[in-house]
Amino acid sequence: PMAIHRLALMTVMSSFLPMIAAGAKRNARLAFAPSLAPMRRSSSSSFTPLALRSAMLKRPCGQARMVATDSESESKTEVVANPDFKFNMEDVVSVCKRRGFIFQSSEIYNGFNGFYDYGPLGVELKQNIKKTWWRDMVHRRDDMVGLDSSIIASPSIWKSSGHVDGFSDPMVDCKVSKMRYRADQLFFGKVETEEGEMIGCVSVMESGTMQEEAEKQAKKMMQKAQAKGKLKPIELKEVAEATAEELALVPSPATGEPGSLTPPRAFNLMFQTQVGALSDASSVAYLRPETAQGIFVNFKNVQQTARTKVPFGIAQVGKAFRNEITPRNFIFRSREFEQMEIEYFIPPDDDAWPTFHKEWIDNCWNWLLSIGVKEELIDLDVHAKEKLAHYARACTDIAFKFPFGRSELLGVAARGDFDLKAHAEGSGKKVEYTCEETKRKYIPHVIEPSIGVDRLFLALVCSAFDEDIVGGEKRSVLRFHPSIAPIKCAVFPLVKNKPEIVSKAREIYEKLQMRYNVVYETSGAIGRRYRRMDEVGTPFCVTVDFDSLEDDTVTIRERDSTEQRRIKINELYAFLSKEVDGI
Repeated sequence: PMAIHRLALMTVMSSFLPMIAAGAKRNARLAFAPSLAPMRRSSSSSFTPLALRSAMLKRPCGQARMVATDSESESKTEVVANPDFKFNMEDVVSVCKRRGFIFQSSEIYNGFNGFYDYGPLGVELKQNIKKTWWRDMVHRRDDMVGLDSSIIASPSIWKSSGHVDGFSDPMVDCKVSKMRYRADQLFFGKVETEEGEMIGCVSVMESGTMQEEAEKQAKKMMQKAQAKGKLKPIELKEVAEATAEELALVPSPATGEPGSLTPPRAFNLMFQTQVGALSDASSVAYLRPETAQGIFVNFKNVQQTARTKVPFGIAQVGKAFRNEITPRNFIFRSREFEQMEIEYFIPPDDDAWPTFHKEWIDNCWNWLLSIGVKEELIDLDVHAKEKLAHYARACTDIAFKFPFGRSELLGVAARGDFDLKAHAEGSGKKVEYTCEETKRKYIPHVIEPSIGVDRLFLALVCSAFDEDIVGGEKRSVLRFHPSIAPIKCAVFPLVKNKPEIVSKAREIYEKLQMRYNVVYETSGAIGRRYRRMDEVGTPFCVTVDFDSLEDDTVTIRERDSTEQRRIKINELYAFLSKEVDGI
């Protein structure tokens, strides 16, 4: 297989060589094919900085007449919510495996903890998330450019940024089971009566139900100790904050034995590797634990070549790696993950950053809603000043209510000028920006919106995961927004033994295939085919029937309402473009 880097180089050379052959010495240009050109807009064009699509489905345009394409027409059937439907993480993991979204990495070798593989539908959903984010955050803004920095870079970068010395989590070991735990995700509480009798301690892993779990353990402990009296409310604290006396009473989650946990110690999360033929201290390098530092060290390169003016942003999508002590909750916390980050450079004035910080919080909130994240499942979490990093001015998270509990989905941090200053000092190179209008020189401050692709993937699945009742029968459905749905449309010939119908259906399918990921299916009754598409989140199904041969119309069926309408074939493509792309 051809490496992407080589193919990119060949593409640039192919576009440049004709100019050399023509004897052009000045004003040389790159004659990229339109589909490969990095920029496809004129400098005089105007466009909205952040074009957001409505998350609501519009009514189809075109000639509308109700047509039943199956003996039991869904178009006349009421769709009602299932009031009893609830799901947990096991249900989410199961549907992701069964429908080909996500598999455990190295499954045939009993898996490899903290790593996951994305299947046929998962890779489509993940690509759509990244593509939509890039389109809205980069292509549809005047003040944003992109970057793709290397995964392995000079170890001096990580020394200057503080990752080598300070990028660590507190860890404790169980001396009996040899299990390891993050001390800031393991909680303990004292079990004592209101009369002051100390019974012992309970320990629980961080979760949305850890308070209830702790209280259940405490009641069992009271019964076992035959203690009398009323139990005091249990106050949970991180094991990382436990004193030596308290730690001696904390039971290990693995064995239940008090005093079997080691004192907390720092554990560096960076994956270490070797670069070059020798394996010694001089060859040590790291897999990047975040994408942000690649942006900071390229600040001058990007600013000068793209001729950008502050305020402006640099966006990047890429892999990052963290040797998590206890990867858990499926793809929420894994050791290999993907980030979508922006470093937005602003003036250093004290009155500037609050406005930009608020704007980015609003932009990110609206963008999440526009791609299908449920508003009732998210809220804001403003970090207290004492919890901020020493260089940060503010940080606000958008938290999501996952089945395992509420946790961070997206963060917007005001990072100040710490990173650029650190790299200027570490490299000995200047990173100052000069304002053309005022001639003022300064090191810009930074607003950083950051989100994990994998976490957003999980949040979108949880937002879309649903069950309703259609015609008295339960229906499993993934209500993905059309812009991120892995399959945009399914095309069905009503019957597969009529060449005219099959031919017209194939023609529509092949034309849609030029733009979207679509499927063509002929097996089973139409109703059964609809259900299969509902289960994987396909928003639209198109059926070609006998009427299609006479009037060039098809039945288009919408997933959420199951509503069916007739639409002209030549209007179908514009309809899908509006619903999927928002144009």
